[in-house]
Amino acid sequence: MKKRILSAVLAGGMVLGLAACGSSNTASTTAAAKETAAATKASETNAAESAAPADASGWTPSGPISLVLPAGAGGDTDLSARIFAQYAKEITGADFVVVNASGASGSVAANQVLSAANDGLTVLYGHNLVNVANVAGITDYDYTAFTLGPTFAKNDAQGLYVNPEKYKSLSEFIEAAKANPGQLKACTEVGAYTYYEFLKFEQVAGIDLDLVDVGSNSDKVTAMLSGQVDMMPGAFVNTKDYIDAGQFLCVGIPTAERSTLMPDVPTLKEQGVDLVYPDCDYSFYFPAGTSEDVIKWFEDTTKAVTENEKCQEDLKNMQINPYYLSAADSVENDKNYLEIFKEVAASVEN
Repeated sequence: MKKRILSAVLAGGMVLGLAACGSSNTASTTAAAKETAAATKASETNAAESAAPADASGWTPSGPISLVLPAGAGGDTDLSARIFAQYAKEITGADFVVVNASGASGSVAANQVLSAANDGLTVLYGHNLVNVANVAGITDYDYTAFTLGPTFAKNDAQGLYVNPEKYKSLSEFIEAAKANPGQLKACTEVGAYTYYEFLKFEQVAGIDLDLVDVGSNSDKVTAMLSGQVDMMPGAFVNTKDYIDAGQFLCVGIPTAERSTLMPDVPTLKEQGVDLVYPDCDYSFYFPAGTSEDVIKWFEDTTKAVTENEKCQEDLKNMQINPYYLSAADSVENDKNYLEIFKEVAASVEN
């Protein structure tokens, strides 16, 4: 498998790294965080709209619940976690603390939860991370090392963005890549979610890109804005402001159907690139051996949160879709995603 690295980001983190979606200091995410803070105040008056499931399972939290994120503040993982924490507290009265434990491409957060007590007070929140890392050979465990809880939200597979002053369409970018094999740069994280997305994109489009490991989502945005790279993957919540400003253009999204968040953006398949990539489903991963009562409490809470109309509105304002799955369905979902990533990895190995 090819691993072309421009930066030295992986020098210490490759052994432990996990895939993560998050960013820290972009204009888009700063504005989004402010909107979320404003929504928190506005929604306090609506706390009685949903019934509290606090004792439905026979378990109640004995203290604050830490939602450990393999991502920095301000990205899609962080924003959806904070929205969940807000409404879950309103519904149950329990305190939720968002812990941004980015580092080593996400393994800091995962290992923190794996080593925590299985008392329901420490939980990993994220998407696809443990499965991608396992497929990449970065870790020796996948989702089965955890006790899975419910799924709370969904984001589309990450779209592909270019500078509209350089490229006006996906076909124009592909033509340029074919004319300059190995020269056009695309930013990613080696061994992570977007890395396999780009490897498959190269294969299906018949092009050869220079894959540059730049780190987090905020680093990807910086690389694009500075002209260091020609293409970046990204969630709509992290790119919307740049699209509105005419700095970024989304030339395609690897989904089966057009995104409800970006209905004017054609899918890759519509443009002759036969690539449909897994979405980002945000689930809760607990330390192994966590009791069924804890999981049931989180299922009841998560279901109530996702059914709250104000929560749904806040998620959609952050360009994220509410999406509830039970713990059992989340297990099947992760199992399917793991197989998909294995197939993708096998198909692009050299």
